[in-house]
Order: sequence, then C-alpha cells, then structure tokens
Amino acid sequence: MARIGILTGGGDCPGLNPVIRAVVRRALLEGYEITGIKNGWKGLVENDTMPLNIDTISGILPKGGTILGTSRTNPYKKEGDLQKVKDNFKKMGLDALVAVGGEDTLGVASKLVKDGLPIVGVPKTIDNDLSATDYTFGFDTALNVAMECIDRLHTTAESHHRIMIAEVMGRHAGWIAIEAGIAGGADMILIPEIPIDLDEVCNVIKKRHARGKTFSIVVVSEGAQFKDGAMVTQEQKLDAFGHVRLGGIGEDLAAQIEKRTGFETRVSVFGHIQRGGSPTAFDRVLGTRFGVKAVELIINKKFGKMVALAGTKIIDVPLEEAVKTLKTVDTELYNIAKVFFG
Repeated sequence: MARIGILTGGGDCPGLNPVIRAVVRRALLEGYEITGIKNGWKGLVENDTMPLNIDTISGILPKGGTILGTSRTNPYKKEGDLQKVKDNFKKMGLDALVAVGGEDTLGVASKLVKDGLPIVGVPKTIDNDLSATDYTFGFDTALNVAMECIDRLHTTAESHHRIMIAEVMGRHAGWIAIEAGIAGGADMILIPEIPIDLDEVCNVIKKRHARGKTFSIVVVSEGAQFKDGAMVTQEQKLDAFGHVRLGGIGEDLAAQIEKRTGFETRVSVFGHIQRGGSPTAFDRVLGTRFGVKAVELIINKKFGKMVALAGTKIIDVPLEEAVKTLKTVDTELYNIAKVFFG
C-alpha cells in the first residue's frame, strides 16, 4: 500500500485545512495511507507525525490555520538536517510528499526534488506573490478581511476629520494593498513596487481638503519604501530563510504626513488578523481543487511539479519555475488604482 505524506510550512493562512482534507479524501479513493507531518519541514527533521484519515479531517473545512501546525524551518540551514529529512522520509515509509507552502517552503521542496525525493507542491500565501499561478489560496480571505477593515476606518476617519493609515501585509508584493485599497475606496495606495513620493501623497491629501473632504484613507503595504529611504523593519534579525520582520512603515508615514500637512493622522496595523479566521468560499474551493490535483500528480508520478491556477483551470508547472521569481503588482492594476487617488 502506497503512503503519502503532507506538510504545511511557512506562515499559516486560511485554506490550508481544505487542502489537507482534499488530499486525504482523494488519496483514500486510491487506497493510499496518509501521514500528516507536523510543523512543516521541522516535522521531517524530527520525525514528528500524526495519522490522517476520515475521522481526523472531519469538520476541518471551515477552520482557519492548519491542523498539522507549521514552522519556518529550513532543513538546508543547519548541518545534518538534510540527512535527517532523507532518513525520516524512509522511516515514515513515504512514497510521495505533498508540500503546501509559499516561496520558502516550495523552494526547499524544489531542492529536495533535485536531491531525489518524490515531492509535489501546493502554492499557499496570502501575499499572492508566487509566480506560475494566477492565485494562491489564502489571498482572497486576507483581501476580504483587509477590505472590511478599511471600510470600518472610513467611519471613524470621517467622524474625527483624520487621515487614517491602514498598514497591510504583503512583504515585497503589493497585491493585498492594491486590491483591498481599490475595493475599500482608499484615497492613496502605497506598494513596494512603487517608491513612496511623500510630496505626491501630501498633495493628494491637501487637494481633498481644499475641496471640502476633511478625511483621507491611505493604504500602505508593509514592504513599501520611501524614495530616499530603506525598508522599515521591526528588527534586523533574520529568520531561517534570510527574511527580516517587516512592520512600522505606517507609523513613519503618519508622522511625516501630519508634520507636512498639519492634519491629525492615525495608524491602524491590520497584522495577523488578515491571516486568521475561516476561509472564504473561493479559498475553500481553490484549496480543495489544489489538493485533489496534487494527489493526481502523485498517481501519475509527476513529481517536481506544483499545482497552479491558470484562468479557471488547474494545471501543473515545474516547482523550480514556480519559485524562481516573485509575482509583483502589474502596472495596469496600479494605473487603475491611480484613477481614484484623491
């Protein structure tokens, strides 16, 4: 009897449990056994698993997060961990592995494929920054949460005649900021792809006030940068994949806007709220489609592939290609947003 393993790595996001559920249900139809690997690549390093069957996946479809747990462990970072992964893969009796994650998790998966392990990937990130797929699950839920928060900021901004800065997630890609900003009626949207021009931002706000609008909503992505400044971070410590912890751009921006315009300015950092809670219908369906397709790739022994959404179709693409570059906001979408600035 063949055995499939599945792990979820990197940041949690809504839709992970629907993927797990779909992998288990599709695999069971083939008579496969399924092993859940706890806490991402850390579980493979430490041989930490849990059984997955009809009972363990019951009721998980609407739940956020992941029942398997997650971590930012990189088995290529610490000497000896790579060999532990290979040894434990054999000890678990795995014939194939489904790795669910974003750029970092799937980057490890791509390397492991080259080292001889039979792996398929499923793209997950609220940032929607993985190339080779139109959407990643988790993005739609985060987008809707951010949009609702922006909607709520409008009322307090208008009541107090304030400038409200909404800082959203997204790291080096501005998808959440641009789409939530458009959907939430923001007056200015600032993304990593376009350096922040403070003169332009303040001019937009001043023009709004000149025509009688006593408040403004500015959405800024956590990875956005000022024209003449460095990226704002919470600390300089790097994680296992070489990333710094972003955050703080909203406070810097608010201080400079208030100083330049004289208008009271406040900041709301949406943070991990965007990653939490029950997935939207779109993410539940997309996660389910991805999970089913991943098992079908294993059935057909198409290892080294990642499932992807192309238009309305679920396809497979080489893992190596999928993690080669980040997918960033295109000029057309930013130009659409600019129509509504101010």
